[in-house]
Amino acid sequence: VQLQASGGGLVHTGGSLRLSCVPSASLHSFNVMGWYRQAPGKQRELVAAFASGSDKYYLDSVKGRFIISRDYGKNTWSLQMNSLKPEDTAVYYCYADQRVSGNEFQFWGRGTEVTVSS
Repeated sequence: VQLQASGGGLVHTGGSLRLSCVPSASLHSFNVMGWYRQAPGKQRELVAAFASGSDKYYLDSVKGRFIISRDYGKNTWSLQMNSLKPEDTAVYYCYADQRVSGNEFQFWGRGTEVTVSS
């Protein structure tokens, strides 16, 4: 399974960006879909995700600013990022996992860079 992420870029503080992830498999095949990010010198962290069912997870620092969504018709999931701050600057990775016959498979997209200037 391949994940194709897009939508990164350079914005000023307070601006918005929308990231999208298009997988090579059906959204229905995934157990978890989400976004991680990794800032320079920091560990990768989970930003937002759809867990089992319709449950959504958000990193505390992005709650109220970021919205994760998915479109089964377009077979895509997205991350709308509003009110961006310099501390949101990072490489963002889309992520998904599948659980098949008791085995878990994890997939990562290539990162897309988000830079927020102050």
